[in-house]
Amino acid sequence: MSRASKLTLFGTSCMAAAIVVGVHYSQRVEKAAMHAGVVRDIEQQRVKKERQADFEMQKALEEEYKKIQQVHDTVPPVADSAGVGGNVV
Repeated sequence: MSRASKLTLFGTSCMAAAIVVGVHYSQRVEKAAMHAGVVRDIEQQRVKKERQADFEMQKALEEEYKKIQQVHDTVPPVADSAGVGGNVV
């Protein structure tokens, strides 16, 4: 084999090996990113369930307190101490 053909074979072999290594590295990085997304989704679901449980607990407490206490939905109007049309200074 000539020197040029040996160099060509060596160069193409190195390029092929570099491409294979690069593709494997790229796949590993993508897999790690996808796994991080799954972990993030699981954490978001956990937080959502925790908040929903807290909301349900607060709602149950509110219902319990409403049974115990007199709760009015509207606030009665406050009477004006100066009378009708009077100016308070």
